[in-house]
Amino acid sequence: MLTAEQVLAAHKANVETLFGLTAKAFEGVEKLVELNVTASKAALAEAADTTQAALNVKDAQELLALQAGLLQPLAEKTAAYSRHLYDIAQGTSAEFTKAFEAQAAETQKKFAGLVDSAAKNAPAGSETAVAVMKSAVAAATNAYESVQKAVKQATDMAEVNLNNVAATAAHATKSATASVAAGARKR
Repeated sequence: MLTAEQVLAAHKANVETLFGLTAKAFEGVEKLVELNVTASKAALAEAADTTQAALNVKDAQELLALQAGLLQPLAEKTAAYSRHLYDIAQGTSAEFTKAFEAQAAETQKKFAGLVDSAAKNAPAGSETAVAVMKSAVAAATNAYESVQKAVKQATDMAEVNLNNVAATAAHATKSATASVAAGARKR
């Protein structure tokens, strides 16, 4: 049976975990705000430069060349922003995952100890029930570990896909920019 001290210790640990996770969540939000402020400042400065360059254009060919020159950096900056955003989300998520895994491992350990204690104190003739209970605990542990592995694989695959999409978008933008620039030179 659980004692009052054990219950109090469990609640204290849960509160500490909650505040730790809350702090990590705020760190993630701070990073996100910092990223957005930096991106907004850069976008504003680039808009001013682009506007000034557009006002200095003398003919349509120069305007097309200016537009073509803006496409590739924009795609690269968008890909970089997306990558930073993904990294912030991944880092914050990793902290939550680590805390939940530690909590789950501790809970599994306590439950296994409870099952072992019950097995030792079980009346004669209940060996079958105890064996079934131990088997159920082992199956639950294996299922939990399988889910953790599947989530890790899905996360890794999502990261690879994000990198591939960013690379493809940057390549497509380079090709489009080259085509527009070539078309502007022909005119």
